Amino acid sequence: MSMRIALLAALTLGLAMTGSAMASDKPTADAAIAAAKAAQKEAAAAGGEWRDTGAVIEDAEKAASEGNFGSAVELAKKAEAQGKLGKKQAMEQAGVGNPTYLYN
Repeated sequence: MSMRIALLAALTLGLAMTGSAMASDKPTADAAIAAAKAAQKEAAAAGGEWRDTGAVIEDAEKAASEGNFGSAVELAKKAEAQGKLGKKQAMEQAGVGNPTYLYN
């Protein structure tokens, strides 16, 4: 009985995790890519754009053009998170300067 419950739980979890990727469509992917580009632009304006963000956006656009909308959304969300974190990092590090031991 416990084996059945464990199997059912695993299947349910697997379906729940892949459900959002399977439900994605072109408008959803386009919106996610646009949000990623906006976050990238904000990070660049703050001086905190991360190295790989542009490449991840390109990968998302490629996936969308190939009809892999679920992958495109996942990649775009990753790029958006990188943009937001890059901006946050730049804002937190603004004016901090170098440690004093570098000047001795």
